[in-house]
Amino acid sequence: MQEIKRDLYLNQLIEKQGNGMVKIVTGIKGCGKSYLLFELFRKYLLANGVTNEQIIALSLDDENEEYLDPSNLSKYLKAKITNDEDKFYILLDEAQLAITEEEYKGKGMIKLYGILNSLLRRRNVDIYITGSNSKFLSSDILTEFRGRGDEIRVHPLSFLEFMSVYSKDPFTGYRDYSLFGGLPYVTTMKSSEEKVRYLSNLFKNTYLKDIIDRHNLKGDIVMDTLINILSSNTATLTNPTRLANSFISHSIKTNANIVSTYIDYLLDAFIISQAQRYDIKGKKYIGSPFKYYFEDIGLRNARLNFRQIEPTHAMENILYNELIIREFNVDIGVVKKYTKNSKEQNTVALLKVDFVCNKGSRRYYIQSAYSIPDADKMAQEQESLDRIDDSFKKVIVVQDNVAPWHNEKGYLIINILDFLLNPNSLEL
Repeated sequence: MQEIKRDLYLNQLIEKQGNGMVKIVTGIKGCGKSYLLFELFRKYLLANGVTNEQIIALSLDDENEEYLDPSNLSKYLKAKITNDEDKFYILLDEAQLAITEEEYKGKGMIKLYGILNSLLRRRNVDIYITGSNSKFLSSDILTEFRGRGDEIRVHPLSFLEFMSVYSKDPFTGYRDYSLFGGLPYVTTMKSSEEKVRYLSNLFKNTYLKDIIDRHNLKGDIVMDTLINILSSNTATLTNPTRLANSFISHSIKTNANIVSTYIDYLLDAFIISQAQRYDIKGKKYIGSPFKYYFEDIGLRNARLNFRQIEPTHAMENILYNELIIREFNVDIGVVKKYTKNSKEQNTVALLKVDFVCNKGSRRYYIQSAYSIPDADKMAQEQESLDRIDDSFKKVIVVQDNVAPWHNEKGYLIINILDFLLNPNSLEL
């Protein structure tokens, strides 16, 4: 398998090295957390003077079942720290496996916290752990570590990372990426059938099973149906009430509170993300409805058996994920448009701005426009941007095969491939 560089996350690990906290690598299963820690970070340590004896690497899988017992795990780790002078690096993969289902909300988590916290007191120990299923979500583990945990959130491959190991041209690559997504293991598969089978099984037998087991949803068909509905409505405005009403056509009784709770389960498991609406001129959030995007577009497509493929929604989902990977805070923008009706009364329409992206003092307004074939479509895409009276940069991302250019209003028009393949595309 060709090595995929994950420099964004590797550099975060390097920057946090020796900071006195437990580095917690989180993310959806299959996104490359173990590879980042056990291959890329380990290689970095060895290249910078750390010996093999100083790296205590342990994966709590089937081959190391004895260390699922917290007492055995503690003894093993402490025995490997052979002196007080050298720096020792503990790399613990699938740490949640040291916590049984019965212990999760009780002594198991406390035991694991106690083991790692006691090791943190030793000045020559640096700890890195990963967790991939819903027993080990960042919201839970960070709470348990009470300020001693430092999270590194890992995502599936960006398109730039994907293309680093893709042998064909970027146009073909984008077609495959928008269909099968960016989970690293998918890049090793040759046939479409193999990719479809892998993604479908992963969603059903790992992600969905973890949520059902953790929240005791066995026999409950609401979650399964909700995932199907969200998959069919990716990148469209909705809310728990609207979603609950959608269950009527499936002859399933539920309510908005249950749907809202189940959405939280999916958010906590990193399967979907929620984008809120932001009133640009009013400078405030306006609440429901929201947009939901899938962490990996391939998983979304697999959930629908690859039957409902909308290029516009796929492009918007991919663009949203790219902005998140670039560490922007991303909202859905709205701008009010006032017009007078036949009775000379003002009416208000909300024009959308697909993404309002903030990072520090920087802000960008971005429209995701699949195609702009004529002046009328350009005017439509620009209308909301035209009504924003600040000086932050405005960008329209298209799938049309055009070179990046600025129109007469100074808006950047850029092809989706140029946007995704250039980490500095927003600065063009």
